[in-house]
Amino acid sequence: MLDLRPILLVNGILLALLGLAMLVPAMVDLTVGHSDAQVFLAAAAITLFVGVSFALTNWGHAGSLNVQQAFILTTSAWVFAPAFAALPFAFCELGLDYTDAFFEAMSGLTTTGSTVVTGLDTAPPGILIWRALLQWLGGVGIIVMAIAVLPMLQVGGMQLFRLESSEASEKILPRATEIAGSITLVYVSFSILCMLCYWAAGMSSFDAIAHAMTTIATGGFSTSDQSIGGFDNAAVDAAAVVFMVMGSLPFLLYFQVLQGKPKPLLQNSQVQWFVGIAVILVTIMTVYQISIGANEGWKALRYASFNVISIMTGTGYATTDYGAWGPFAVMAFFFIMFIGGCAGSTSCGIKIFRFQVIYAAGWQQIRRMVHPHGVFSPKYNGRLISNDVISSVMSFFFLFFLCFTVVAIALSALGLEPLTALSAAGSAIANVGPGLGNVVGPTGTFAPLPDMAKWLLCFAMLLGRLELFTVLVLFAPSFWRA
Repeated sequence: MLDLRPILLVNGILLALLGLAMLVPAMVDLTVGHSDAQVFLAAAAITLFVGVSFALTNWGHAGSLNVQQAFILTTSAWVFAPAFAALPFAFCELGLDYTDAFFEAMSGLTTTGSTVVTGLDTAPPGILIWRALLQWLGGVGIIVMAIAVLPMLQVGGMQLFRLESSEASEKILPRATEIAGSITLVYVSFSILCMLCYWAAGMSSFDAIAHAMTTIATGGFSTSDQSIGGFDNAAVDAAAVVFMVMGSLPFLLYFQVLQGKPKPLLQNSQVQWFVGIAVILVTIMTVYQISIGANEGWKALRYASFNVISIMTGTGYATTDYGAWGPFAVMAFFFIMFIGGCAGSTSCGIKIFRFQVIYAAGWQQIRRMVHPHGVFSPKYNGRLISNDVISSVMSFFFLFFLCFTVVAIALSALGLEPLTALSAAGSAIANVGPGLGNVVGPTGTFAPLPDMAKWLLCFAMLLGRLELFTVLVLFAPSFWRA
């Protein structure tokens, strides 16, 4: 029989930590004398009570997790957390119903960045910090999951990044705990550095702290309805680009840089591909803007670099309505949102390494057709790619676009017009944030969408963030018979 006690124990600990995190926005609101402080304190009390209850009633049953338990734990943690993180949104001054509150919390913790909130410029400071803190917590959780959990579960080709080939799946939880401390240290350091850069560029200390948390998490929540564009500051844009890129590179490689070994980061093929693709796309969009007269010179480069990097990394900040640049820009940004960053980062999307694996496998097949008797082996980062990795990656591609298609069709059936349905589905499953068009585009919000569409998009965010298989395997009857 499936033992749920370790799962409930870990979820209880995570909820307790989430409850403690709610005290931060409570203190912020208390400092300015805002009544929402009571909302955060009440939400913290409820979350702590449930979390501590789960933990105490299952204490001593941590044990070793098998693969079945690990899948359930990973998915359940990303469902329980937004369910309770939504409480402040539901009862604060914003007056969101629970559907909108859950949507905002899920968008925050998955670092998607889609929002249903308007009037951010005049919103209570506690809510603004809570939105940023959710993305910051989600970002570090995503890194630990991508480094310590998904490779063990062989999800979507992530087995390429197993730290030790001898590790067994039963070691998932201890290994994650061991890695978390080091990851958090680098993550906090980058966040502080980003905050200082924003502050030096002209942001207020409050805005700098909030945006630093959402930038390094590649989340995209802002303190203004106009996003980063509301500051209209080239120095702020430049700082954002640098830290969005930093958040999109493999965090494990930063350890080696700190140890005086920068070569692994500079010579990593995934990093090289990411930078190369980004440079090519920025160049294309810069030239395109100039050719149609949208912007000129350095201004075109500034808008192209910021918005391309923002969408490619899944951050979702915006400095201008790039949808107004014409049909080519709309189509280009639609495809850019699927690319994503590197594995082991806070970024989202399909991930660069999967494109590399597909390219290597495809090129191998072409060479075999030209030289039928030749022996060719696809490689990634100088290492041979096994057939099970290729199969996992190809399965991921198929499921990714199948899920995207199903979600887009379902949204259309709910009354959304084609561009809104397609871009909303894409931005949710790729965890990007803004879509395209007047409704869910960079100048709009997801608030006008029907409730059923919001719940569907929440599920799509969960699918995208947990790399599809982690969630979909729970719907297989054979999984529960294992």
